[in-house]
Amino acid sequence: MERPVRVRFAPSPTGPLHIGGVRTALYNYLFARQHGGTMILRIEDTDSQRFVPGAEEYILESLKWCGIEIDEGVGVGGPHTPYRQSERRDIYLKYAKQLVDAGWAYYAFDTAEELDALRKEYEQRGETFAYNYTIREKLPTSLSLPAEEVEARIARGDQWVIRFKMPENEVVKMDDLIRGHVEVNTSTLDDKVLYKSADALPTYHLANIVDDRLMEVSHVIRGEEWLPSLPLHYLLYRAFGWSDVQPQFAHLPLLLKPTGGGKLSKRDGDKMGFPVFPLFWTSPTGETARGYREDGYFPEAFINMLALLGWNPGTEQEIFSMQELIDNFSLERVSKSGARFQPDKAKWFNAQYMHHKSDAELAALFQPILREHGIEVSDELAGRAAGIMKERATFITDLWDLTSFFFVAPAEYEEKQTRKYWKGDNPRILTELREVLASIDDFSLENTERIVHGWIEQKGYPMGQVMNTLRLALVGAGKGPGMYDVTSFIGKEETLRRIDSLLQNLKPIE
Repeated sequence: MERPVRVRFAPSPTGPLHIGGVRTALYNYLFARQHGGTMILRIEDTDSQRFVPGAEEYILESLKWCGIEIDEGVGVGGPHTPYRQSERRDIYLKYAKQLVDAGWAYYAFDTAEELDALRKEYEQRGETFAYNYTIREKLPTSLSLPAEEVEARIARGDQWVIRFKMPENEVVKMDDLIRGHVEVNTSTLDDKVLYKSADALPTYHLANIVDDRLMEVSHVIRGEEWLPSLPLHYLLYRAFGWSDVQPQFAHLPLLLKPTGGGKLSKRDGDKMGFPVFPLFWTSPTGETARGYREDGYFPEAFINMLALLGWNPGTEQEIFSMQELIDNFSLERVSKSGARFQPDKAKWFNAQYMHHKSDAELAALFQPILREHGIEVSDELAGRAAGIMKERATFITDLWDLTSFFFVAPAEYEEKQTRKYWKGDNPRILTELREVLASIDDFSLENTERIVHGWIEQKGYPMGQVMNTLRLALVGAGKGPGMYDVTSFIGKEETLRRIDSLLQNLKPIE
C-alpha cells in the first residue's frame, strides 16, 4: 500500500523569504495537491544566533499572498504540534543519545578555540582539516576518553556536542527523484555535529530527520544546496532503523542570476532593479528590500513565473492558473541544471495577467490609485477606463499615467504634438468639428464615429490630421486610445469644453 503524500516546507526565520524559497514551497504545494496529500509548514529555528524577529510572520504572509495553502503546521496546527523546532527542543536529545548508545554517534568535548588552533596547524602544513575517522580518536571524545571521565565531564557541566560517527570507506547509494542515482564514499565526509549542549538545541541534520520521521513526511523536496547533506541523512535514517520508511528526496535546481553565473541574490536585484523577495521587507535594523507585491505584481503572475523557473510543462503553454499548475506539475520535468531568472519575463507574465483581468477586477485595484489623485468615480467608470487601456499596461500602477486624461482635462499641451498639429487650417477645422459634435444627440462611440467620419469624408479632410488635432484638445498629448473611446467616456459636454479650452487658450503656431 502506498504511503499518503505528506510534504513539508521548512524555512528558517533568518530574514525575508527569498523567491527561491517560495519556489520550493510552491513545488511542495503543487506536488501535495496533485496527489491529494498534505502540505506542512515547519519553522526550523534551531539556529538561535541567526534568528531575525519578524521573519516568521513574513514567511506566513508571503505564503498567504502567493496562494500557497498550509494544511498543517505553524499558524494552522495539526496532529504533530508544535511545529516550531525551538518548541520541540525536548524531543531531540533523546534521539541524539540513542545514536550514541547504538555506536552511531559520540560526545566531543573540544572547544571552538582548540579546533581553530588545529585548523591553523593543518593549514601551516598545507593540509585541509577534516573532523573524521582520521582524528576523532585522538581528540577529547567519548571514543578516546574512559567512560567515567565522559560521565564526569558531562556531570560537571563541561560543554559538549554529539557528532555523527561517519563510517570509513563505505559507498552510500542514494536515489533522487530529479537527479537519479547518486553514490558517495563516506571517507570524503566529516563527522557532522548533531546536538550542542551550549544551547540545548540540535543542528539542522538531526532535527529535520527526526521531525520528518515523526511528522510522517513522505517526500522531501528542497533546494540543491542540501544535496551534499544527503549521504548523512541517508545514514541517519539507517542509524535510527528507519530506512524502510525514509522519505523520497528531490533536490531542486538553483535560481541563477540574470547573467547566469551563480545564485540569485538581493545584490543582483538591487543592482539591476528588481525584487528577489515576495513582499517588501524592513529588517529590525531598518534595512529594506523591495517586494513583488509592493512593486505591483499580481500573486498569480508571480507564481506562474516562478513555477516555470526550473520546471518545463513539455508544451508551448506559458500561462497557467494554480489549478492548471497542480494538474500538470511533475518532478520528472524539473531540470537538474540551474534556472536563470529573467526580470523582463517576470514583467511579461504580469502584463499577460493584466490584459486578461475583467473591468470589475481592475476597478477594485485601480480605485485606491484614483482616490490618491483626488478622483471619486463609480467602479463602472474606473473599470471602464482601466479596461480600455489595460493592453498597454504592465502594472496597475501604470494605469494612472495611461488613463488620467479620462478624469482630468489637459492643463497643458505636449510641445511636440502642438508644433505638429496646432497650426495651419487645423484650428479652423477643429472649430468646424466642434459644431458637428455639438449637433450629435446620441453621443455613443459608434454613432459619433459614424457621423464624424462621414463629415470628414464629405469635406475631404485628412483623417489623421483631424483626429490628432482632436487628440491634442482632449488628451493634451500624442497618446491614448481611439478618439471615440475618449469622447464616449468623457461625454458630450466635457468633449466640447476641452475643445473650447484649446481654441481659447492656445495660440496657433504661425
